[in-house]
Amino acid sequence: MAGDVVETIQPAITLLGLGIGAALASRALRLNPIVGYLGLGLGLASLGMADGFSGSVVAAMAEAGVMFLLFNLGLHFSLGRIRAEAGNIFGFGALQMLVAGSAFTAVLAAFGLSITFAVIVGFGLGLSSTAVVIGLVRERGQEDCPVGRAAQSILIFQDIAAILLLVTAGALASGGDLAPALGLAGIKALVAFGIAVLFARYLTEPLFGLIARAGTTEVYTATALFIALAAGWATGMAGLSLTLGAFLGGMAVADSRYRILVQTEIDAFRGLFLSFFFISVGLSIDPALLVRDWALVLGVALGMIVLKCAANVAAGLVNRWSVPGSIQLGFLLGQGSEFTLVLLALPAVAGLAEPRLVSALVTAIAISLAVTPLISNIGRKLAGRLRQGPPDTKLAGDDAPVLIIGMTAAGRALADALEYNDIGYLALEPDHDRFQTALADGYHVHRANPADPRSWDAIGMERREVLVIATGQVQASRDVTPLARERLPDVTRVIAVPDAEAIEEFGALGMVPVDMSQSGGAERLIELVFTALERTRDLPVPGLAHDKAMPRAA
Repeated sequence: MAGDVVETIQPAITLLGLGIGAALASRALRLNPIVGYLGLGLGLASLGMADGFSGSVVAAMAEAGVMFLLFNLGLHFSLGRIRAEAGNIFGFGALQMLVAGSAFTAVLAAFGLSITFAVIVGFGLGLSSTAVVIGLVRERGQEDCPVGRAAQSILIFQDIAAILLLVTAGALASGGDLAPALGLAGIKALVAFGIAVLFARYLTEPLFGLIARAGTTEVYTATALFIALAAGWATGMAGLSLTLGAFLGGMAVADSRYRILVQTEIDAFRGLFLSFFFISVGLSIDPALLVRDWALVLGVALGMIVLKCAANVAAGLVNRWSVPGSIQLGFLLGQGSEFTLVLLALPAVAGLAEPRLVSALVTAIAISLAVTPLISNIGRKLAGRLRQGPPDTKLAGDDAPVLIIGMTAAGRALADALEYNDIGYLALEPDHDRFQTALADGYHVHRANPADPRSWDAIGMERREVLVIATGQVQASRDVTPLARERLPDVTRVIAVPDAEAIEEFGALGMVPVDMSQSGGAERLIELVFTALERTRDLPVPGLAHDKAMPRAA
């Protein structure tokens, strides 16, 4: 018995150890860990070891990783945000699927494939990878910038579209009527959403209140895991997507006062299990096919990525996004989807085309997932260059009441909160790389040395009401502080400090320090800025990213 257990869990333990090595190597090479996991999977497949890691335990852990990812996404989509983001989810999301899916359908049909295969697989290729994209967005800290929020909204709609595609493929396999199957799936999805709403409104707070009185940390962990997994299991049993249930489970907790605690408990499991998913994708690449049909596979992969990026950019432009914003979002969503791999694995779908083409499509999708960090970085850099353009006659944020020095995570969080509440800001960033990425992500940022008095004259500091120093570096903050004290004696000066040791120093200089090493530091920073602005204007309660709607255009 013990031997059977050891044999069952050995592949998972082996992949866990190898995954740690892949993650460390990726960090050392300054690559996204996703690339390391995919490369590890491909390397194992090349050594002929893919079958040894195809057991049910590894598959279950990979599926759990995607479920935890969608649960975490749901934690940031409260009912209020769903209503606020409805235009992006059901407008922009539907538009992206229509444009990309139609483009792929037309190409497949033009190559002589059946209309049924062209439509199902064409719209399947219009889907993007939730796991890869959300992982990149979180890695870059883009969750609350326009591109990141739009990407998350579109992926939610794509998850719904994936369910419809899977139902369509299932009806095709059973020979049943398509319309009743789609109608039943829609009803089930509405019932699942209704249950999530009722759970959020009437059960979440009492449940976690009861757990809080128990006072044991492991019960919080168990409850968070139970909600994420049970919600996915319930929708799976209903014939819907596991990931849809996980998302709805997270949404049910999003408005709760215990959301941050639940997210903290889930995060460790999310990262661990997601590594299994990405390694599994790498294992799905057929090395023999790469060697034998490398020209076909690379041609399909390149064509798919180019067409997908172009269709996504076109959808962004039709949705009245700016050209730089459309390019960055289009390249970010330019890969294939794990759902499409599931579609192509169904005999009813795979039987409609030559096995060689189906294998090439599967391998091309896996390759597109592997190169997503590279492709999205190209789009981000291109967007940054286009945003620079010719100099404006009027400084962006010229009349803004808030000046932010340093577009660190704290600076971005404040900029997001101000923009959601329709309050202007102007940001200065001396670091070239951070300036480029903030510019590409759509922030009103200018390259300047804030310690140089000439830059303060150029930006008209007399018009500012609040100065926020968020450089994240003590020495850089020290360079700016004397100038701020001399030039802005009557302006509220808030400074984000990296640890408690710097609080006394900057407090003595008339600054309002916020310790960013403490939990909730960004929220505290935002509250202080809004409190200062309340003296001169009627403001709403400070809004954070997950509670407010995003602007339409990046």
